[in-house]
Order: sequence, then structure tokens, then C-alpha cells
Amino acid sequence: MNIIRVLFVSMTIVLTSLPVCHTAFAEALPEVVKKVKPSVVGVGFYAPLATVSHQLKGTGFVVGNGKYVVTNHHVITAFPTEENVKFNQVVFVPEGRKMGIARVKHVHKDEEHDLAILEMAHELPPVSLLSATDVVEDGTGIAMTGFPIGAVLGLYPATHRGIVAAYTPNVISASNSAQLSQAYLDSLRNPFMVYQLDITAYPGNSGSPVYKAATGEVLGVINKVFVKKTKESAITSPSGITYAIPVKHVYALAEKHGITL
Repeated sequence: MNIIRVLFVSMTIVLTSLPVCHTAFAEALPEVVKKVKPSVVGVGFYAPLATVSHQLKGTGFVVGNGKYVVTNHHVITAFPTEENVKFNQVVFVPEGRKMGIARVKHVHKDEEHDLAILEMAHELPPVSLLSATDVVEDGTGIAMTGFPIGAVLGLYPATHRGIVAAYTPNVISASNSAQLSQAYLDSLRNPFMVYQLDITAYPGNSGSPVYKAATGEVLGVINKVFVKKTKESAITSPSGITYAIPVKHVYALAEKHGITL
């Protein structure tokens, strides 16, 4: 009888403690998001005489001394096509329905890992980055903040949370020759590891920071286009899986150009 009673009491303690852990996590995330949001910006183009003067192409986040923005390379190469109009590459600083505009002074590119670091004149609060040598374990709670539907309703950063699903190569074996695209063949020469996430990202999220939900440390950069061309080459239908480029490649790009993170 004593053994049964002890087991019952132990199970009761375990079961009643689970909601407390969940509640603690839920309460911590809003504070982490508040810390990260001021560092999240839009990346795109601006031309006052264009039909659409402000064109948001993706998301970025501030690093280093507050004057550098990390985003995807494919975001900065999505040039507007309007004829006879010169667009300036800019960073959009969220101000609700309004937005501040910071012109980009320099662009540092890493096409292999689909990354770019932009230097701007403005100074904003930077995020905290995970160490370049750390790998986040599967199942770790994460969040991402960015602009999934662009600036249609104003520049309001949206946050989604989930977990790291896997740390996996950016390519998988093709099942037939029809799947051997040029992008796939190029990736085979220099394969690298990426984070697979259980969060659904949208095109406007490209370049968003992925960070630990408990601390706000950025572990990767959301990538919606580049990785899927190779990682899912053997899948006939879109899977909705989201990937992130590990932050160690941001460190490498920064070091190459003498940027201190």
C-alpha cells in the first residue's frame, strides 16, 4: 500500500509540474521577442518616382555595431523591373504604418550560402548571435521574427515559434536524372549543413533571424528559396518545410570583410 501511495504521489508531482514548465516558457518568450524585434528590419528598394516607390523583398536583422544588416543574397538581387527608374537599395526600419528608410552604403555577399551583409548609415540595436562553433540540438525551442506578408498592412514584425527538427545536409540524393538541375549540381560541389525547422515561413520571411526561444540568441537565417532548390529536389510536391542557414556562415562572411560581430 505504501509503495502504491508513493507512486501515486510521484506521478501527481510530475503531472502537475508539466503545465508550470510550459507556462514558464510561454511567459519567457514575450520578453525575448521584445528584445529581438527592434533589431528586425525590412530589406528592399526605394524610388520616389516609381509606380510603387517602396518595394520590400525580404527581412533582415541588425548585427555588430548596429550598422550592419544580415539577410539572404537572393533578397538583395530581386531587383525591381520598372523601366527608366533608378531604385536605391535600402533598409526599411519599422515604425508601424510608417517606416524609416536607411540607404545601403556597402553590400558584402556570400552567394554559396545565400547570405549578404549590408552596411547602412543608421544605427540600430543589434541581436545577440550564438557562437560560431555551437550547433543547436534537435527539439530545441526556437522562434523567428520577420515580415511574412511584406508591408501591405504596414511594417509590423510577426513572430512564430517551433523547434529545430533536424540538422541536416543541404542536399539529398536525386532519384532520377530529371532532378539534376544546375543548382543541384552546384550544391554537390560544396555541401553544407542547414537547420530544418517545423515553422512555416513565407517569401517575405527570407532573411529573418531564427533564435533560441529561451535566450534570443540567433542561430540561423531563414531561407525560403535557395535551400529548397537542392534539399527538396527529389520531392515532386512542395513540402512546406523551412530551412535556416547556420549563423557560423554569417561569422565567416563578416570576418572576410573585417566586420566585428
